[in-house]
Amino acid sequence: MNEALRLMAVHAHPDDEASKGAATLARYAAEGCHVSVVTCTGGERGEVLNPRLAGQADIEENLPSVRREEMARCVAALGIKHHWLGYEDSGYVEGGALEDLPEGCFARTPLDEATASLVKLIREEKPQVLVTYDEIGGYPHPDHIMCHLVSVAAYRDAADPAYRPDLGPAWEISKLYYVHAFQPQRIQAFLDYLERTGQETPYREFMESAAKRPQRLLTTRVDVADYLHKREEALLAHATQVDPDGIFFAIPTPVLREIWPSDDYELRASRIGVELPETDLFAGIRETVNAAPRSETAQKETA
Repeated sequence: MNEALRLMAVHAHPDDEASKGAATLARYAAEGCHVSVVTCTGGERGEVLNPRLAGQADIEENLPSVRREEMARCVAALGIKHHWLGYEDSGYVEGGALEDLPEGCFARTPLDEATASLVKLIREEKPQVLVTYDEIGGYPHPDHIMCHLVSVAAYRDAADPAYRPDLGPAWEISKLYYVHAFQPQRIQAFLDYLERTGQETPYREFMESAAKRPQRLLTTRVDVADYLHKREEALLAHATQVDPDGIFFAIPTPVLREIWPSDDYELRASRIGVELPETDLFAGIRETVNAAPRSETAQKETA
């Protein structure tokens, strides 16, 4: 068991954790690490994206509560802990400004207010690893961008004893990562596979566009071949948001296991020495935790 190893992933909406690093979460949870997901909003302004469920009044009229039920199923499938940060979905306005978004939504929440909410959870959970989105949120949804801003600020402020001591003792997160689920190298591997096998997909145009995005520095590739089925379970748990015949299943799991069996990350900040590239989000942490006497580890956790 590795309960002394603790990872927290911060996501904007319920279902984001399933499409961005779910297999990693399942792997570390299976290894006995303490794994938690923080969902910033309830996805209240989402739509039913699965055509098999679209138009069902009992679902569409109660979508917020349905999405909470879906999130619970996803958490159970991955074997992780979950927190709602408690903010309202901002919705997506193509090219819109913040003032076009609803009053009181997550993206319009004062940054320090939302940061304090996350700092409180960080000081309670004491993760050594924090995972979130890059500067454009993976894609420019206002909630994803806000999620990035809040996570980076909380990484900094949780470690500052002078910042909101009422939220608990300061805690230094060792490493901050950006998850890159749709990075161009991965998408290109999918296109190469489709080309080799002569297969067509209605999502080829989307994939070709994604493959042309600027490449990010991938510092860390976590082998999740044995946990890709958990990714599939997590996605399917969000039945209103994920079409079983859609983009997330354009490459079957057995094929994905062969052509791209990793989840990919960018180490954005670290308070410990690192050697890149990595194959483990806990690299540099695992060794220290395993080497420390239990009493010493406990002292650090409660300091």
